[in-house]
Amino acid sequence: MRVAVPSNNPGGLKAERSDHFGHCDVFTLIEFGEGNSVGAVTTIANGDHQAGGCMVPVNVLQEAGAQAIIVGGIGARPMRGFADAGINVYFADRSIMQTVGDVIDGFSAGRLPLMHADQACKGSGNCHH
Repeated sequence: MRVAVPSNNPGGLKAERSDHFGHCDVFTLIEFGEGNSVGAVTTIANGDHQAGGCMVPVNVLQEAGAQAIIVGGIGARPMRGFADAGINVYFADRSIMQTVGDVIDGFSAGRLPLMHADQACKGSGNCHH
């Protein structure tokens, strides 16, 4: 399974998570093997958010073969886009898991919940995606 985590430069397991996946510097991609063992760790640049709005990360990650993304929040439109692309969206609390490695540890241990459409931000400005 290939999992994406929005990250600040330079990316990787020690990198700080990005607060907003649409504006992150890079996505850290983690390959999981059998037994949820961490395999290859790579990074890919995020696209220009202005060019396609919040659907740019969906397209970038779909092209990279991501099967899941782990976020601290997400808007309704990209949530639908990820669902349409077959990419599962998981939630990781930023106040608890601040680095990509922290997030991956939580994911490996099965502690991150799968998000559902009714949990997406509704544009109130209180979300941190």
